[in-house]
Amino acid sequence: MKATGVVRRIDDLGRVVIPKEIRKTLRIKEGDPLEIFTDREGQVILKKYSPIGELSEFATGYAETLSKTTGHIACITDKDTIIAVSGGSKKEFLEQDVSQELEQLMEDKEVYTSKDNSDIAMPITKNDNKERKYNAQVVYPIVSNGDTIGTVILMAKEPNGKMDDVEKKVAQSAATFLGSQMEI
Repeated sequence: MKATGVVRRIDDLGRVVIPKEIRKTLRIKEGDPLEIFTDREGQVILKKYSPIGELSEFATGYAETLSKTTGHIACITDKDTIIAVSGGSKKEFLEQDVSQELEQLMEDKEVYTSKDNSDIAMPITKNDNKERKYNAQVVYPIVSNGDTIGTVILMAKEPNGKMDDVEKKVAQSAATFLGSQMEI
């Protein structure tokens, strides 16, 4: 655990203010849910809650099925990181922070499709070096109870790959199914 040097007092209602710099670094926004953990030494640990993160094992199996069915790289994200990947480099994608462009797409609840190998592909991770290896993409938001909780992403493995209506429908079905699982 890393010390920040910041000390805060608990107010009369039991609240503690998380400093703006820490919220910005950890990408915690107003209204974001936090999980609270304690350990034996009396430490209180706050962790950003990811509803779809609870389904990470299920999401991994689902990504594998999507990849085998479509022949494309399949990724499933929560709002902050890629939680499942199949058909592509796990080192390149798994547990990587999502790009600002992808965050904005989630916020706007937009579907993104790049039909051919163009230079306007969506960067998926923050460390995407604009190499654009996977330019043919479908990105579909996972919506649960009216809120975007992640995305389903399909990316063509081959440089001249294309995304058609079939891939859009597969991504849409996957996102709808995962969103409905969170509502149960």
